[in-house]
Amino acid sequence: MSTDSKTAATAAEAGPADTDKRRQILDGAREVFLASGFDGASMGAIAKAAGVSKGTLYVYFESKESLFEALTIEEKRSLAENICRLDHDDPDIAAVLRRLGTSLMEAMVRPDHIASVRMVIGAAEKFPRFGRAFYEAGPLLGRTRLRAYLDAQVAAGRLRAMDSDLAARHFFDLCAATTMRRLLFAVGDPPTEAETTYWVAEAVRVFLAAYGPEGR
Repeated sequence: MSTDSKTAATAAEAGPADTDKRRQILDGAREVFLASGFDGASMGAIAKAAGVSKGTLYVYFESKESLFEALTIEEKRSLAENICRLDHDDPDIAAVLRRLGTSLMEAMVRPDHIASVRMVIGAAEKFPRFGRAFYEAGPLLGRTRLRAYLDAQVAAGRLRAMDSDLAARHFFDLCAATTMRRLLFAVGDPPTEAETTYWVAEAVRVFLAAYGPEGR
């Protein structure tokens, strides 16, 4: 049996205990990767941080690369799924966008998130699939969910006809513009609650000025 087949078989047979162990390994890996970066991390250090043997570590992940990729996908997908829970039947678009924008801003400015983004960017040149996995599990998933909500509001006549994918990009960029790039370069402090509230409100105002119903 090939290595890939063995890995697939192990995953298919996993029960609750296996899921807990995998979570334990991912938590240890996250600690080591954030502290040492991708290049500086070793499977030995990860095993130690996770409280497992290297043998056990390799049962779940065949390499440091596969472990890093799995951690990246899981963390970004979890973040996007938690933030982008949008009720297509909610007609209060401004309130929906304010909640989404606030959740997005609060998640983006966390030091561990900033560190994760820097780490993925640093590793993506050597391993492009890391960048692709990060993007698809996070920004792309979030944009897809917002696009679906916008399409539902256009169909209900609450927003004008639009390129909903581009509009979703615009909203996320409006929210990120005041903070994300600055923090990636370690310039200044995270925004205060008052700043977040103001910036999100302005992002919603600009968005609705562009995409709100005609004549309003």
